[in-house]
Amino acid sequence: MNHLNPVKTGIALSKLLGTLHLIWAVLVGLGWAQALASFSMWAHMVSSPVVIKPFDLSAAVTIVIVASIVGYVVGYLFARFWNHSHRG
Repeated sequence: MNHLNPVKTGIALSKLLGTLHLIWAVLVGLGWAQALASFSMWAHMVSSPVVIKPFDLSAAVTIVIVASIVGYVVGYLFARFWNHSHRG
């Protein structure tokens, strides 16, 4: 099995989650997030009132940073677990 570099794996997942949340923040800022959320709820056959609030820059920056940090930690821990469970 291939060895995973925990730091590189953490950075990769950090970038992925940070970018996804940045895209979400942009969608909220453009006013397109409500339509996307409503479509997602419909497509998953779920009925629950989801209301997207107005764009808040501090909330947007916070969620991108938190998602990036969580992504790094999860990616790092995953790689460590992967390497440990596939020792030769």
